Amino acid sequence: MSTVTTPSSDTFRINRSDAPASVADREAALASPQFGVVFTDHMARVSWTHAAGWTDRRVERYGPLQLDPATAVLHYGQEIFEGLKAYRQPDGSVWSFRPEANAARFARSARRLALPELSAADFLGAITALVDVDRDWVPSGEETSLYLRPFMYASEPFLGVRASRQAEFLVIASPVGPYFAGGVKPVSIWVSREYHRAGAGGTGAAKCGGNYAASLLPQQEAYAKGFEQVCFLDDRTGTQLEELGGMNIVVVNADGSVVTPPVSGTILEGVTRSSILTLLAEAGHEVAERPVLLDDLRAGLADGSITEVFACGTAAVMTPIGRLASDDFDLVVGDGTAGPVTTRIRAQLTDIQYGRAADPHGWMHRLV
Repeated sequence: MSTVTTPSSDTFRINRSDAPASVADREAALASPQFGVVFTDHMARVSWTHAAGWTDRRVERYGPLQLDPATAVLHYGQEIFEGLKAYRQPDGSVWSFRPEANAARFARSARRLALPELSAADFLGAITALVDVDRDWVPSGEETSLYLRPFMYASEPFLGVRASRQAEFLVIASPVGPYFAGGVKPVSIWVSREYHRAGAGGTGAAKCGGNYAASLLPQQEAYAKGFEQVCFLDDRTGTQLEELGGMNIVVVNADGSVVTPPVSGTILEGVTRSSILTLLAEAGHEVAERPVLLDDLRAGLADGSITEVFACGTAAVMTPIGRLASDDFDLVVGDGTAGPVTTRIRAQLTDIQYGRAADPHGWMHRLV
């Protein structure tokens, strides 16, 4: 495991809450955590202005934000976010998984949304300081973790159409269990033909709220049809798989080779995705990043040359896909259960994250 220190966490002023949750309430929340419902006692925060840069690093009581009605983010959607987890290890310590990669992606997203770039030291310092204060909120049950949500928004009260000259960076945290209520089991996917998640030259490669807002209507329609997630196709030809509303997608062929759509500006470069591709290659799978045609996927599922399809991302880690459908097809993936490749690689990755296996890549970063 990595033992990289984060000196900037010491620069965060700690203002402890005067009304923390009771031990009983906290233990009740940790006993059966739901995704993003209950939040810890504190949040980390750093402020930015065009004149002064990043200042006032602090951890303070979790609570509502006071916004002027003219605050830029409310009108022009200038905001970004990240998602990562803190994992309780067998010895009681708490570690995160590749937070440096999240910090780098956060900076890229900021650049695309014309927001100030936050240093990796401040990003890591904020999550370290928050987890240190709220360490008792990190659960230790199977498939549980403390979900960390760093985000930044344009905070200047100004209605002119230009980049904001003020911004706020915050980190909040929520104890969570499995992302899908049913736990790790195959999900059904509706392939959208009418809507697209992102377009060339847009913000598809940035982790910003607008991308997710655009996915909510097709997601809602997928729910209405009895499906759990929606998969988007490329905006140019409508023939290539891109990603789900919040996860990357990977196809496993009968010969063991693996293919996933390339990161080309319209697909979010997932930290979990890149880690899984590394593990797959090390396990002897031929891994290709190239366009995945919907017609090829349909043909492969029909003739058995494609045996598994899975989605991956921080929240759900790896989720097997058991069914793919659209207006003109409805196909079961393999036998409709989690396939052996998905099962094995998921176990390998989560064993690293929870400290049950060696970490040869130095992906884990100690927080407390």
